[in-house]
Amino acid sequence: MATSQYDNARTGAYLNETRLTPQNVNPKQFGRLFTLKVDGDVYAQPLFLAGVQIPGKGRHDVVFIATEHDSVYAFDAYGNPSTPLWQVSFLKDGASTISAREVECPFIVPEVGITPTPVMDAKSGTLYVLARTEQTHYLTRDFHQKLHALAVTTGVEKFGGPTEIHATVHGQGNGSSGGNVAFEPLRENPRAALLLANGTVYLSWASSCDVGPYHGWLMAYDAHTLQQKAVWNASPDADDSGIWASDTGPAADKDGNVYVATGNGLFDAAGGAYDYGDTFLKLSGQTLKPVDYFAPYNVKELDANDGDLGSGGPMLLPDQPGPHPHLAVVGGKDPLIYVLDRDHLGHYRAAGNTQAVQTIPTVGGIYGSMAYWNHHVYVLSSGDALRDYAVVDGKLMPKAASSFKFADHAATPVVSANGDRNGIVWVVSSKGWNSPSRTAVLHACDAANIGHELYNTDQNSARDRAGSALRFNMPTIVNGHVYVGAKGEVDVYGLLPVKNR
Repeated sequence: MATSQYDNARTGAYLNETRLTPQNVNPKQFGRLFTLKVDGDVYAQPLFLAGVQIPGKGRHDVVFIATEHDSVYAFDAYGNPSTPLWQVSFLKDGASTISAREVECPFIVPEVGITPTPVMDAKSGTLYVLARTEQTHYLTRDFHQKLHALAVTTGVEKFGGPTEIHATVHGQGNGSSGGNVAFEPLRENPRAALLLANGTVYLSWASSCDVGPYHGWLMAYDAHTLQQKAVWNASPDADDSGIWASDTGPAADKDGNVYVATGNGLFDAAGGAYDYGDTFLKLSGQTLKPVDYFAPYNVKELDANDGDLGSGGPMLLPDQPGPHPHLAVVGGKDPLIYVLDRDHLGHYRAAGNTQAVQTIPTVGGIYGSMAYWNHHVYVLSSGDALRDYAVVDGKLMPKAASSFKFADHAATPVVSANGDRNGIVWVVSSKGWNSPSRTAVLHACDAANIGHELYNTDQNSARDRAGSALRFNMPTIVNGHVYVGAKGEVDVYGLLPVKNR
């Protein structure tokens, strides 16, 4: 697994799982195998690469873990050895992480370092990581965001990295000076996962707790030189319009177009201007210029009521029969799921969302994305059960719901399956917006009938309890193992040895 949600369409499906099945994932046969302790909280989804030759340590299947303490770890994916194969810290030459107090937001505490899920190029053996640091010089503090390219075998920097993130666009928006808007490394929060497509690494930003000035940014960097190729700002003459996506990431299609959703901010693009608040966009992967967009009819109301469309991330469906073969789905706080034609997004229509292929009400807002498997879409909105929609002739039809609900928060489900067989939907409960720390709970449901919960970590909590929950964590499933990020650790689950059952 080289990228968040397994692929650039962000389907969230791992289709080569031959060990875990709906028959053996149960409290008797399945449970926690071991825990990997790390030096900070793990918001990023763990990544996996098989057959990595580690100098002096042999060949290993490796899980890569990034922490808010600005460290990246490479562990043997099966816990043998349980010590890191290598570890890299970006806290060098007096650098420190950024405190929650400094960013004026209590959602990631106590420190901010590496939040977005990295991305990996397995062919070149490179792991791309976006990290934030603070540097103190006497009475002044400087804040930095840097793109690192690490060798998967050693963690050593490649391609002359790291590269400092800088950008400026023309505009009169919030925080502008002299007719230009500059990237602000303290206020810009890179929450969404990194994307790698066609030799380009894409990075995106929003804010922490809407503390301004901030803007939605999307930037493209050459994967082999780390040189900046293109920059796009969602609100050059306004403010906000962040790309959050709740740790899901921008999507890319086979033609190289990139898809993102923005949050609150002024929308004036329908009149020929350049501000795209609460908008779903298709951008050229080369220039990052908007190719097409969809804006809800009530975009002004969404902005006024903090109804971020961009709280959710996009998912691209496989080709469908009928008049709309290329579909995207996205959800936000509204609460609605939008099913959109990627070939004709339809821009803005004041009379209603008639340009959308379909709009589906949800119980609560969507903070993340969805998963797709075998003609089914799985989604969890805030305060609701996990829901299954069958995809029939390019439309989503409600089919089933889980027996459990997430009381005050949402998450992104993922699916493991052996092709079109033995599908399991996995989802981790996360920390709520205003709740104290709570234990993360891993749930597994039969993908053919999600009303049948196969397993959860509370069924044998003494053996299987995970670490303290964080926000929006997605589990990683690969080769019979499930990796769950938590506060200061990653808990690893799988089929228990016979003696431990």
